[in-house]
Amino acid sequence: MSLVWRVAVPSPLRRLFHYLPPKQGATGNPVGCRVRVPFGSRQQVGVVTATGEHDGSVPFDKLRPVTELLDAEPLIPADMVALGRWAADYYHHPPGEVFEQLLPAALRRPVPASAGKRREWQLSESGKRQDPEKLRRAPRQRAMLTLLQQAGAAVGADELAVLGEGWRDVARRLEDKGLVVRRERMAAPPMSHGQGTGVALNPDQAAAVEEITRDENRFRCHLLEGVTGSGKTEVYLACIRRALEHGRQVLVLVPEIALTPQLTRRFREGLQARVALYHSGMGDGERRDTWLLAREGKLDVIIGTRSAIFLPLARPGLFILDEEHDSAYKQQEGWRYSARDLAVVRAREQAVNVVLGSATPSLESLRNAESGRYHRIRLPSRAGAARPPRLRLVDIRGEHLDAGLSGELLRAMDRHLAAGNQALLFLNRRGYAPVLVCHDCGWHAECLRCDARMTYHRGRNSLDCHHCGASRGVPRACPECAGGRLTLPGQGTERLEQALARRYPDYGISRIDRDTTRRAGTLESLLETARSGEARILVGTQMLAKGHDFPDLTLVGLIDADQGLMSADFRGPERTAQLITQVAGRAGRGEQVGEVLIQTRNPEHELLLHLIRDGYAKFARAALVEREQAALPPYSHLALLRAEAHRRDAVRDFLGEALDLGRQYGEDSGVGSAVLLMGPVPAPMERRAGRLRWQLMLQADARGPLHRLLAQWAPALETLKTARRVRWSLDVDPIELF
Repeated sequence: MSLVWRVAVPSPLRRLFHYLPPKQGATGNPVGCRVRVPFGSRQQVGVVTATGEHDGSVPFDKLRPVTELLDAEPLIPADMVALGRWAADYYHHPPGEVFEQLLPAALRRPVPASAGKRREWQLSESGKRQDPEKLRRAPRQRAMLTLLQQAGAAVGADELAVLGEGWRDVARRLEDKGLVVRRERMAAPPMSHGQGTGVALNPDQAAAVEEITRDENRFRCHLLEGVTGSGKTEVYLACIRRALEHGRQVLVLVPEIALTPQLTRRFREGLQARVALYHSGMGDGERRDTWLLAREGKLDVIIGTRSAIFLPLARPGLFILDEEHDSAYKQQEGWRYSARDLAVVRAREQAVNVVLGSATPSLESLRNAESGRYHRIRLPSRAGAARPPRLRLVDIRGEHLDAGLSGELLRAMDRHLAAGNQALLFLNRRGYAPVLVCHDCGWHAECLRCDARMTYHRGRNSLDCHHCGASRGVPRACPECAGGRLTLPGQGTERLEQALARRYPDYGISRIDRDTTRRAGTLESLLETARSGEARILVGTQMLAKGHDFPDLTLVGLIDADQGLMSADFRGPERTAQLITQVAGRAGRGEQVGEVLIQTRNPEHELLLHLIRDGYAKFARAALVEREQAALPPYSHLALLRAEAHRRDAVRDFLGEALDLGRQYGEDSGVGSAVLLMGPVPAPMERRAGRLRWQLMLQADARGPLHRLLAQWAPALETLKTARRVRWSLDVDPIELF
C-alpha cells in the first residue's frame, strides 16, 4: 500500500481529499503544513490533516500528487489540528472551510509564513502637551490623539484600527501637524511596564483568584459570576500575573471590538507583558503577524474577539472569556461555531484553565455549573465602596409621555443632573421613529425586500431597513390613498436625543449607537466625552450596555423594557433579563448609590418582578425550571437546517426531501425515536433581502443520537438535486431561531 496525504481543501464538501506526496520536498511530518494542490481545474491552498495508507476509497490511479509543500515544518500545531478535526466533526461542517478559518487571511495564499515589520505611532513632544479639545472640529484626530495620550507609549496599527476605516489618513494629518511620529521596528510589540502587583483584592476577589489558580497544570472550567462592578477585571489581571510568572501565555476573548481599547489599556497599566490585539478591524498583515508571533511564543497576552480562539499558542496557560453570555461569540454566517464552546474544548485538550466571566451567565453555563461540569465562583458584591443600584419599575400605562419619557423619569433626571451627576437613557432602537404610518388609511412603510417595517432617520431624511440595509426617500404623500397625513409613532434614539436637547439645553448630550459611530474614531471620541463628564446625558443602544465604566453615572433609565418580553424566540426572556441587568449595572459604580428606573406597560410581568425583587440569579433559576419542563436547551440539544432561495417552492422542495431523508436515516440507525424532526416551517422573518427563508429543526434529549444522525444526514444533503437550487446551512446548537 502507498502513503497518501489527507488534505482539507476549502470547498462546501464535507470530506477530506486524498493526494499523493509531492514528487520533491516531502520530508518530515507534513500534518499541519499548507500545501498547494490541484483541485478541479484550479490550484488551491489546503492543509494536511493526516497521513496514512491508501484505503481504497478512491482508485489509486485517480490520485494526483501535491503540487507544492508550502511549509518546511507544520505551520498549524498538532493541538490546533486536533481542534480543527474535532470542530469539523461536531459542527458537521466542511473540513476545508474549518481549517481555512484556523489561518489568518494572509496565510491562506501560497506565500511564505513570515512576519513583517510593525509600524507604530507615538506622540511627539508637542503632541504630549496638546489639549485634545483644541481639535474639537476634527473629532477623528481628537480621538486618535486622546488614545495615544492615554496609551502613554507607541501604539501599533492593531490598536488604532478600532478607530475605524480611514484612521491612517487621520494619522498622516497628525503627523503633518507635528503631533505624531511614525516609526518601524520588528513586529513583536514592546513589553509594557505596568505595575506587576496590581491593586489590593477584597476577600471575594482573592478567594476567586486562589480557586482559579489552584490547579494550573490541568483543565478546569470556572464560571466567574460577578455582579456588575464587582471587579472581575482585577481577578482576570491577578490570574494572568500567575500564568505569566510560570512562563505561560494567556488568551482573553471579548465579544466586541469596542471593548478592546479600554481592556488593553487596563492590562498594559497592570501587567509587565507583551500585550497584543487580534480582531477583524485589523489589516491582513497585522493579523498575520500577531498569529505568527503568538505561535512562536513572542506574545504574552492576546486580547481578541471571536476569531482569536484560533490563535496558536506556544505555551498556553489560561483562557478568559469576558461577558461569556454574549451572543457575539456565536458565528452566524458560514461555519456557525461558538467561540465560547471551542474555548472550553480547547482548554480541556491542552490541559489549561478557562474562565468564563459574566454578571449574567447564560443558562447553558449555569446548568453546566449545577451539574458539576463547571466550577462556579461568585463575586456577590461591588468592589470598593460602591453599592448596588436601586431598581424600580415605572408603570407608564395611560401616562402621557414626552418622546417616551415619563414624568417620574424626567424628575429623576432633574435631581441627578442638578447634583452634578450623569444620566444614561437606554433605548435599543436606533433611528428617529420605527415606522412611518398614514393616519388616514393605515398604510405603513415596509421594506420591499424583507418582512419588516422601515425605520425613519431624520438626520438623513430617509427610510432604512435595519435587516438588509435598503434605503429610500420619504414620500410626500401616502402611496396608497394619496393622503398627506403621514405620522411617526414610537421613538428611537435620534428622536430621544432631540427631545432631551430641547429640555436640557445646558447639558452636553452624547448619543452612542450604530448611526453615530459609523465614521472612523467617533466611538472612542464619544466614549471619552462620556468618561470625562463633558457629556452629562448619555443616550444609546446596547453598545452602552456592557463593559463601560462611567464614574459620575448615577441614573439609568430604560425607556422601553417591554421590547424583549414578547419575543417569539424561547431565549428572548433570558436575553431581556441579561440586557436589563447589564444596563442597570452602569449606574452607581463610584461611591454614590445608583438609581435605575425601568419604564414598562407590564409592571406585573414575572420576569421584571424577578429582576427587581431577587436579581438575575433568581430569575435564571426560575428560567431553568421552565426550560426543563419544556425540554428546551440546556435540557435538550438542537440543530437547525436553514434554506433560502428566491422561490418558495425551491426551499420547500429541498427541506421536504431533507425531512424524508432524516426520517429514513433515523430509522436505519436506530435513533429515529430519540431525535425529533420538526418542520419545515418559515423562519419568523420569512423574507429577508429578497430571499425566502425556511427551516427544519432537530431536537434530542442527548447529544449522541443527534450527532449520529447528523453524521449520515449532512453529507447526504449535498447529493440532493434540490440542494442546488437553494442556499442551505446546518447550525448545531443554534442560539438564533430567525
